[in-house]
Amino acid sequence: MHVTGLNIHPLKSGRAVPQTAVTVNPDGLAGDRRFMLVAPDGHFITQRDLQALARVEAEHVDGGVHLRMNGEELSVRFDPDDRLDVRVWSSDVDAAVAGGAANDVLSGWFGRPVKLVHMDAEAERFVGAEWAGAAAPVAFADGFPILVTTTGSLADLNRTLAEKGQEPVGMERFRTNILIDCDEPWAEDLWESIVIAGIAFDLVKPCARCIMTTQDQTTGERIGGNPIQGLSEKRMSADRRVPGVLFGWNAVPRGEGILRLGDAVEVVRRRDERWPMKVRSAG
Repeated sequence: MHVTGLNIHPLKSGRAVPQTAVTVNPDGLAGDRRFMLVAPDGHFITQRDLQALARVEAEHVDGGVHLRMNGEELSVRFDPDDRLDVRVWSSDVDAAVAGGAANDVLSGWFGRPVKLVHMDAEAERFVGAEWAGAAAPVAFADGFPILVTTTGSLADLNRTLAEKGQEPVGMERFRTNILIDCDEPWAEDLWESIVIAGIAFDLVKPCARCIMTTQDQTTGERIGGNPIQGLSEKRMSADRRVPGVLFGWNAVPRGEGILRLGDAVEVVRRRDERWPMKVRSAG
């Protein structure tokens, strides 16, 4: 097995940026989900309630980020002394916040009041102690530093969608970080730990999927095949700790280094049992 895709998402819920090589840090892939839009009260915003985020391209620049959307561009720098308490699910983060002029421009782009925040060197967030054994550092990702997916599982999902008369979907719908070329569908359910380029990654929790997987990751429109309907056939969690349909695994890096496309993937520790799934009734 080999790494066949590497992606970062500089802006949470913005477009993915494919990488040929990327640095692994304790809090995930370098540059992944370091910026985020929030409501005026600091609550995080994603494509779940602002689909237009799919149209935003974000690029790291010295001291900030350059954003593009619908032909418009904006460069934003952050003053580390200007900060805002923000919330990502149950996590509170003291983040750097953009100045008022930049936020006014972004509010105009989206037609609602928003602020742009940055997970800078002073910001901290730790999550997942109940799954990872100890709290793991993470940027603005929903829950864990890295998401691992496989080609075989996507192929199996697309077979199910075809049986339903629906269009196939691409892996971009699942906003993965590390895509592994593996022919066996759902093999990752039994991977407890993998090693890539000498770096161990513990797969600690399956990833429950939401409405964002139904959205085109270029336009934000809810068009094409519906992964939620496809996954509900045989990927509906039977464990109430992680409710809903599952695709991919949340992972925690246990080292640092550089990943490259084509790197070999070795499974070094396996689970005895798969995650329990609900069985659909024939009727």
